[in-house]
Amino acid sequence: MGREYKIKFVVPVPYEPVRLVRRLPRQAPSEIYDYAVEPDGFYFLDYLVDRGVAAIALQILLDEALSLSDSVEVIEP
Repeated sequence: MGREYKIKFVVPVPYEPVRLVRRLPRQAPSEIYDYAVEPDGFYFLDYLVDRGVAAIALQILLDEALSLSDSVEVIEP
């Protein structure tokens, strides 16, 4: 399966993740990691295929969350 993370923060409304999508590492769909923008933050799934690429993607999601909110919480759902 993989390892799941929830990056919880207050998502501004409206939020368009165009800049975020451009910054994330390119990959075949859902090959190395997957993510979703949810009303209460980002969902991230690392398929444990390429930990380096997944770590970069997770860091980009964390940086984006911190640029949008003063407080971010990372949990394993």
